Amino acid sequence: MDGESLKDCFLDTARACGEKTAISFFREGVIETELSYLQLNQDSNRMANTFLDLRVKKGDRVILYLEKSLAFVVAYLGLQKIGAIAVPLNPGFKSSEMSYLIKDADAKLALSGSAQEAIIKEVGPRSTTIVINTEIPYQDQDFFRYASDSVIPVEIAPDDPGVIIYTSGTTGKPKGAVLTQKNLVHDSRNICKIWDITRSDVLCHSLPLFHVHGLCFALHTALTAGSHVLMLDEFSVENVIEVLTKKEGKYVCTVFMAVPSMYAKMMDYVGGKALDFEHMRLWTSGSAPLLVRDFEKIEKIFGKKPVEREGMSETGMNFSNPVKGIRKPGSIGLPLPGLEVRIVNPKTFMDVEPGREGEIWLKGPAVTSGYWQKPEETAKAFEKGWFRTGDLGRVDGDGYYYLTDRIKHIIISGGENISPKEVELTINQMEDVVESSVVGIPDEKWGEKVVAAVVIRSESGIKAGEIQAYCKEYLHNWKCPKEIVFVKELPKNTMGKVLKEDVKNRLLDTTLKII
Repeated sequence: MDGESLKDCFLDTARACGEKTAISFFREGVIETELSYLQLNQDSNRMANTFLDLRVKKGDRVILYLEKSLAFVVAYLGLQKIGAIAVPLNPGFKSSEMSYLIKDADAKLALSGSAQEAIIKEVGPRSTTIVINTEIPYQDQDFFRYASDSVIPVEIAPDDPGVIIYTSGTTGKPKGAVLTQKNLVHDSRNICKIWDITRSDVLCHSLPLFHVHGLCFALHTALTAGSHVLMLDEFSVENVIEVLTKKEGKYVCTVFMAVPSMYAKMMDYVGGKALDFEHMRLWTSGSAPLLVRDFEKIEKIFGKKPVEREGMSETGMNFSNPVKGIRKPGSIGLPLPGLEVRIVNPKTFMDVEPGREGEIWLKGPAVTSGYWQKPEETAKAFEKGWFRTGDLGRVDGDGYYYLTDRIKHIIISGGENISPKEVELTINQMEDVVESSVVGIPDEKWGEKVVAAVVIRSESGIKAGEIQAYCKEYLHNWKCPKEIVFVKELPKNTMGKVLKEDVKNRLLDTTLKII
């Protein structure tokens, strides 16, 4: 079964579901457009034929740099039908970020939102770009509607790449994890199996589509199962709660997928209100650690224990607490079917004793074959066929896994990976800054918050707000430091390397003045 492509999976579902509603798209909390599986199939065929008319062929990279929308979904499915490689990117990326990504992906075509058009033209003036005005209703976006809706005769093989997901690396430059059809299909079917996702489910989708959580774990799974997707244009607490409490026929939700920071906002909003969530079957949480007290609070407010899980851009979903079984707060759960796991001493590469901490290594059908155009990075990530996650963890006597730390210094804030090096390079461009070190500090709202320790010139009068404002000019807001601490010097070893753990420990010292 895993020999099929994502295209084959969707076509099977479209034929079986026909006129059943596939996606109801909400703009600012109101349903704007609905597409049946038949319509979604026809429109994605038209989009695929439009791409072919533009001479996009199998294996070409196509950037999707636009807001969450039905146009994004239809374009993505169209690319899968012709064997092109989708490259979804955060629509909030600034020109300095996009300049690198456009060059690295070497894309044949870029689909841009109107709000992103200026940046695309600035950093990729030679790129062929289609601008989609996602601010108007989907039915009024007609650039692809004149193309044929006939079936596209392109054979897609299991090892053909389907998508490149960019993930931050310790070097500060994002790496593109190449996910094949085999990776995507196995991951989607695995999630359907362990979470019992079926045609009868209704998913409230408020996650972004440029991330594996919203694209692969949520959208792929729902469309593979034939579920009904209630797709919100963005996460808004008020709109999400309104959708989750609907009692109208086909709009009654059964599944919600989110990150801990989203749950925190929702719980604050609900407060003591007596809202009915009895119809909800499944609440899942991932992309960042969920505090034990939030696990308990979710159960109290929403009526069921959340299902915590763990996944990566490079591997798909790896672990999950069971839907039918014990859900352990603080644990990422059990390995998914087909996944092999080792906990290894990162220095000796020998397996550690059960219960001891080590680096988590993985092997399975959903694991990437490597990073796009980065053979050295790929070689470093694998050891004799095992993917080295860079995460430290342990397993208990019941086979449940726990993440205890990260070997890499990547910060996870609100479910997003942030490269400290990238933030440091930005801060260090400021004239009055001598050097900086960026770390993640535990935070109840975000999981981790970005904090920068900065050394400035003695005569400088620069303020923390100026540094934060400068960062926002060059980086997406969630990458920018929440707090700035001015220090006289950074702790270093004899080779001049900054000691990150010492920086973090000093920032955790409450006696420090945070400016």
